[in-house]
Amino acid sequence: MMIKCVLWFIISVFQFVTLVKISVAVGNLPLAPALYVFGDSLFDNGNNNLLPTVAKADFLPYGVNFATGVTGRFTNGRTVADFIAESLGLPYPPPYISVRLSTGHAGFNYASGSCGILPQTGSRYGKCLNLEEQIDLFERTVEPDLLARRLRNSNGLAKYFLSKSIFIFAIGSNDFLNNYLNRPNTFASTTRNNGDPAAQSFAQNLVDSLAHQLERLYRLGARKVIMFEIGPIGCIPSIIKKSNNEKGKCVEEINELASYFNQRLGLMLKNLTSSRQGSTFVLGQANWLGYDAINNPSKYGLKDSSNPCCTTWRNGTSSCIPWLMPCSEASSHYFWDAYHMTEAVCSVIANRCFNDSSVCSPSIYQLLQF
Repeated sequence: MMIKCVLWFIISVFQFVTLVKISVAVGNLPLAPALYVFGDSLFDNGNNNLLPTVAKADFLPYGVNFATGVTGRFTNGRTVADFIAESLGLPYPPPYISVRLSTGHAGFNYASGSCGILPQTGSRYGKCLNLEEQIDLFERTVEPDLLARRLRNSNGLAKYFLSKSIFIFAIGSNDFLNNYLNRPNTFASTTRNNGDPAAQSFAQNLVDSLAHQLERLYRLGARKVIMFEIGPIGCIPSIIKKSNNEKGKCVEEINELASYFNQRLGLMLKNLTSSRQGSTFVLGQANWLGYDAINNPSKYGLKDSSNPCCTTWRNGTSSCIPWLMPCSEASSHYFWDAYHMTEAVCSVIANRCFNDSSVCSPSIYQLLQF
């Protein structure tokens, strides 16, 4: 009986590897078995629709350029995660909360708008899924959903399936925007001072907390992980318009907060890769790319890199006002609302990470060869 099980496992693995090689050759099968998505509103594609929170995007003009209309994505069309799914030849991972018993398992999306790495981040807006809760849901996916439904209770094949899957993260900006900067007098003091020890300590706490969750993910079977940096949050309309900075100029003191996190993030991911056998934790260097697109928009086919495309609440500092018509050329704008990128910018980041090792090293395409 044991010999039969071993033979069945070897045959199954051989069949899977053969399918992957064929997919590369003929382009009609996915390049990875699944894509798992974690993060905040940059990646949320509908989880918040079913949560008691005001942080929602389940109304027009959100989704105005998406193929199926409004979904809960916090942009006009596709997100970075959607473009990566397309490049992998996979369907868009569905929001876990709404379809977690879906058949044809090819990944799920656990991202949740307004939430962050720390459990208290975003709580003033209602319920969202913090990073620990997202990893909890992934664990529920693996045990028993993945093993029982997709892989016939074969633990060895499940591990192989997960080791070849891609895991992507975009999280951390809300921990500054909806947590650290909301503390009394913090925003004012941050825009006046550089090198704040409290901010550096906060950033280290975030990275330590993130590392703990990534280690959990590794123990659950993940081996190919891309974690995107926090973007240039000092350049978003919400921050610029709330500051007394020169019109249209990024608030570099706020960008410095992101740098405290990003510098520590890169080192942490390198340490995980070297200490966790068989793993690759990739730093998605989206910060410089986003900053360059904001300051040199014409290089990326953009015309406006400072104003939201949609009409927002609070004089351009918040989310889109429901049902109002957005700008006529969203593809020429960097920002969709006061926080989020347009589909056009998401496409640039995703494509560069997939193919360009100066943004993601190794690139996702290179990572697929491991």
